[in-house]
Amino acid sequence: MAVTGNGNGPLAGVRVVELAGIGPGPFAAMLLADLGADVVRVDRPGGGGLAVDPAFDVTNRSKRSVLVDLKSDGGPARVLDLVERADVLIEGFRPGVAERLGVGPADCHARNPRLVYGRMTGWGQEGPLAHTAGHDIAYIAVTGALGMIGSPGEPPAVPANLVGDYAGGSLYLVIGVLAALQHARSTGTGQVVDAAIVDGTAHLTAMIHGMMAAGGWQDRRGANLLDGGCPFYGTYETSDGQYMAVGALEQQFYDTFVELLGIEDRAPARKDLARWGELRESVAARFKSRTRKEWTEVFEGTDACVAPVLSLREAPGHPHLAARGTFTEVGGIVQPAPAPRFSATPAAAVGGPALPGAHTASVAADWDVPALLGEER
Repeated sequence: MAVTGNGNGPLAGVRVVELAGIGPGPFAAMLLADLGADVVRVDRPGGGGLAVDPAFDVTNRSKRSVLVDLKSDGGPARVLDLVERADVLIEGFRPGVAERLGVGPADCHARNPRLVYGRMTGWGQEGPLAHTAGHDIAYIAVTGALGMIGSPGEPPAVPANLVGDYAGGSLYLVIGVLAALQHARSTGTGQVVDAAIVDGTAHLTAMIHGMMAAGGWQDRRGANLLDGGCPFYGTYETSDGQYMAVGALEQQFYDTFVELLGIEDRAPARKDLARWGELRESVAARFKSRTRKEWTEVFEGTDACVAPVLSLREAPGHPHLAARGTFTEVGGIVQPAPAPRFSATPAAAVGGPALPGAHTASVAADWDVPALLGEER
């Protein structure tokens, strides 16, 4: 059987139907494909979503694509034919849309009781905001996560869409899908996984809530050990306008840091919070005296917990990441390699982005769904 997924990955043999969407749903399906699942993305004729050339949409790597118009007379039936042969379905519609289209959980479980039905939304399937539009920034805003990020006296810093869409959304959907898949294999019964970005993002703040309850975290930006408030956990500009990141929290790492930085003779005690401002000024002045490259050479290979702040284009060239193969090149596109790593069933990115409808014939044959051929364009 021709499958584009990594046949040796830990999810080899798992079949996934992905109803096309944008953002966290496709990323979650990509992760499943990276791990060896045969992921078939159901694209709609004419496309949609963000204006990204499908040939460069890395989140669709190692998948296959078929074209099905869910609003056509035979569209839902074709998807249900796929569902009957699948282990997992992933959709990212607003609540109730999949049901109206005829591919909701009840429709799918009637054809395949073992199916794991993964739902990816921002607000979740119920609640006052469930039917309203939103994006990553709103989801992380109401959970308190956004309010923690940035400098005091300035607006919160926007962390791209990594914290909500992908950490709080995609990764929690994948965790839920894998747990439900284990349950389905043990009991023969599938279930619905309601992965809401607000839930996942709130869950990510668990440690901070514990620290706050214990009195070890102030509920404001830039006033804490891990949010830039600490002078030995933050970023500093170098003489060439670049930056270095410092994370010398423990005493032994701090001692190495101030020694290599060259301020051990005038660095206040690290626990003297009243002098943190003075310490920050000393650290900042020293970093401004040399380039990022020079400071990288000073700290490289030491336990000072200091690293250069690299751009996305620079990151693949970092010696450690290059040695580990943290980035790879597939189809001429440099991109992150699959993670995590497995000793017996290695994951791999084995195919470039699936172009809409490019695999209709192969999926129709491999999944034994000849009706798909009626949707070819």
